[in-house]
Amino acid sequence: MDNRAEVREFLMSRRARISPADVGLPAGTNRRVVGLRRAEVAMLADVSVEYYAKLERGDIAGASAGVLESLSQALRLDETERMHLHDLARAADGVPVSGRARRRATAQQPARPGLQRTLDAITGGPAFVRDRHQNLLATNRVGAAFYSPVIGTSGRVPNLARFQFLDPASRDFYPDWDLFAQMCVGIMRVEAGRNPHDRALQDLVGELTTRSDTFARLWSAHDVRTHGTGTKRFHHPVVGDITLHYEELALTSEDGLSLLVYTAEPGSPSAERLQLLANWTSDATAPAAPPK
Repeated sequence: MDNRAEVREFLMSRRARISPADVGLPAGTNRRVVGLRRAEVAMLADVSVEYYAKLERGDIAGASAGVLESLSQALRLDETERMHLHDLARAADGVPVSGRARRRATAQQPARPGLQRTLDAITGGPAFVRDRHQNLLATNRVGAAFYSPVIGTSGRVPNLARFQFLDPASRDFYPDWDLFAQMCVGIMRVEAGRNPHDRALQDLVGELTTRSDTFARLWSAHDVRTHGTGTKRFHHPVVGDITLHYEELALTSEDGLSLLVYTAEPGSPSAERLQLLANWTSDATAPAAPPK
C-alpha cells in the first residue's frame, strides 16, 4: 500500500510539535525548523539520520517493531498515536489489521435482529451502533429520540461526521462543538490508518474536505484519537442541556462496528432529563414532543 504521503505528514507533524527543551536538548541558535530537527529525532530513537530521513519520506515498509517503538518514544506519541504508527507500517507492508475473517456490515444492511434486541433491552439511556464511516446504523428507542437532530427526516443513513461539519444544527446540539469536531476527525484518522483501502471512507473524507474548511484544517493536522470512554455535554432540542457519560464497546462479530451507551450521573438534573426522554419514548401514544 502506497501510504507514503500519510506517513510523511504524520511523522513531520509529530516532530514539529516537540521542542528541544521538551526532551532535554539545547535549543541553540539559528534554528530553521519548528520543533525537533531530523538529526535530533534520530539520536533520540537511536537510529541513523539517513534511516530516519528515509522513514520521514514515507518509506516505512519493513520497519521493525523495535524501530517503531523507539520512534514512538522519541516523538512522545500517546497510545493512540503509537498504534496509528504501527497501523501505517502494517498498511505499507500490505499486512491487514486483523487476519480474522469477519462479516462486514454496511450502511445498507439493517441491524441483525439479535443486535437490535440487545439495543432495545437498554432502556435507561441512548444506545446506538456506529460503523467506521461514522454512520449511525441502529439505535434503541431512547437513542432514536436523543439523536433526532442527527437522524432527521431525509431517509438517508444518518452520519455523525456529516452532521458535525455540514449541518448548522450541530452547533446547537453540541455545546462543545470544537472539541467534538476534533474528536470526530481524530477517530476518522485512526480508521483511515487502519483501513487505507476503504473507498467509502476516502469518499467521505473527500466530501467533507471539499465542503468544510474546518474539517480540511483538522484533517491536515494528522491528529488521532480513540473514543473509549468519557463525558460529553449536549443541548437536546426537547429536554435541554444534558451531560452524559459514554462507553464504547467493539462488536467483535462485525468488523468496524461499535456499540456506544450513554448514561447520566444518578440523581443529577441530566438523569432527570434523560428519564423524561426515556419515559416519553416508552409510551406508544406519546405526543410529538415530551413535556418540558
